Amino acid sequence: MVAAAMASSLFALLALLVSIQRSLDAQSDRYQVTIEELAQLPEGEYLKPALLGYHTLGADIVWLKTLQVLGKKRNSEHEYEWMYHAIDVITTLDPLYVYPYYVGGVVLTNLGHRVDLSNQILEKGHKENLAEWNLPFLLGYNHYFILGDAEKGAEYIGLAARTSGAPEFLPGLATRMYAEAGNPDVALQFLDALWKENPDLVMRENLEIRAKEVMVERDLRILEKAVKQFQQTYAKLPTGLLDLLTAGLLDHLPEEPFGGTYRMDAQTGEVFSSTHSNRLKVFRLDREQGIYY
Repeated sequence: MVAAAMASSLFALLALLVSIQRSLDAQSDRYQVTIEELAQLPEGEYLKPALLGYHTLGADIVWLKTLQVLGKKRNSEHEYEWMYHAIDVITTLDPLYVYPYYVGGVVLTNLGHRVDLSNQILEKGHKENLAEWNLPFLLGYNHYFILGDAEKGAEYIGLAARTSGAPEFLPGLATRMYAEAGNPDVALQFLDALWKENPDLVMRENLEIRAKEVMVERDLRILEKAVKQFQQTYAKLPTGLLDLLTAGLLDHLPEEPFGGTYRMDAQTGEVFSSTHSNRLKVFRLDREQGIYY
């Protein structure tokens, strides 16, 4: 009787597993069908006249299809290209449909790692919707953090700040970015502003990681400055970061935000993080040009 019960339970478990697998296969098939449909969309300028005046309805339908692909946790590089194509079609059918520009700009940069496609969508949206401050704001983010062009990033943030309806904090942020492009403290203020304006939890998580990376850069600059002061004062390099405390150049060693440690090469004086060996691009360019804040 016990054996029969065990066999019955095993059969039920196998049936459940088969059911789950079929559901996952069907979901995968739906995603694939949706991607193929997006891939086969004609260009917006050809599709628009064919819709006989129902182009805004067509934009809504294509957007709903696109959301099915955007809902995946992982997308291939090829799929992000078709997302861009679909959003381009949507915004050609309805150039004033602002939300797809915004979502496309964020997703293509932060999840698809295609800042080139993101900028194309955002620039198109900004041209068609000059009253929307969010679009130049995101362009500022792309240029400042992803492309490492702090000056261009500041220019776009300034443009967003001059747009009617922009948040009150934006003009002050734009002014600081113009004056101190590449300053980690300004970058942190920028990221905090973007975090507050973006309700998406995945995007917020990415922004929090980026903020920690900027904190690493800020701390490394503080340490580099202290090492340089030590060398100028004592005509030699410190043997370690603790020497900076002993010499009174720092009152404490900064805490590495990812849970690692800051270290120094005693032979070269180079300071680095144990968790992040690469510096952020925008700040790396500053260092190569000998600019420090």
